[in-house]
Amino acid sequence: MIENRPWLTFFAHVVLILGVIVIAFPVWMTFVASTHDADTMLRSPVPLLPGGQIIDNYRVVLTEGFAQASRTPLWKVLFNSLVMALGICIGKIAISIIAAYAIVYFRFPFRMTAFWLIFMTLMLPVEVRVVPTYKVVADFNMLNSYSGLIVPLIASATATFLFRQFFLSVPEELTEAARVDGAGPVRFFRDILLPMSRTSIAALFVIQFIYGWNQYLWPLLITTKEEFYTVVMTVSRQANVSDGVPQWNLIMTVGMLAMLPPVLVVIFMQRQFVRGLVDTEK
Repeated sequence: MIENRPWLTFFAHVVLILGVIVIAFPVWMTFVASTHDADTMLRSPVPLLPGGQIIDNYRVVLTEGFAQASRTPLWKVLFNSLVMALGICIGKIAISIIAAYAIVYFRFPFRMTAFWLIFMTLMLPVEVRVVPTYKVVADFNMLNSYSGLIVPLIASATATFLFRQFFLSVPEELTEAARVDGAGPVRFFRDILLPMSRTSIAALFVIQFIYGWNQYLWPLLITTKEEFYTVVMTVSRQANVSDGVPQWNLIMTVGMLAMLPPVLVVIFMQRQFVRGLVDTEK
């Protein structure tokens, strides 16, 4: 039962507005900084309204690069981040859904042992296993390559667990009906389970795309060539220059452009994302 009291509604709206301001103000300041020149951003007070350098700033970072540390155009850096994010989320979903399908629908020795071994990797984040992973990648000559950026990060215990829980909720009668109709394992997976898993796949796609897009440590370790730098690396390198003054207006321009792809993914897949989380909870 929801209480309809005016003061409670007013209080809820005040809290909501304050929350929006706290979240939106840094984004607004980033946008404002991306529209001014470098000298304005180094003077006090910091402007709160947009300036007139927006076209020049965005043109420079997209086509020429900008910094003391790198002259790689930002479109190339954004492309690297896009390839890495898509590769990681597609790879994670493909491997996880196949692994969960095998664990739930096939009977083979040590099936649950395999599942719990996968599940235990939740306790081993990238930072813990980064040294042996780097050694393996280096031995396979995958440094400074897209495969080196993507392959070590495409295993996901969380996605495997979520798909397993969803498959366990599929009625046994549906499996029996498919078997009676002559559907083999491949057809059952392709024609029945995949369509039913559409919302779960969409939810995981959003989560894993943002995860791949925001990766910083792993690209920083295995890339030494500028043509494989990602956008998060680029922002960090430009903000931490040691032999000059950071160009904050251009750094904020890169920040605005770096936010666009994840925001667009969330906006366009918002409905499927919410439905996927609700279906998983069921």
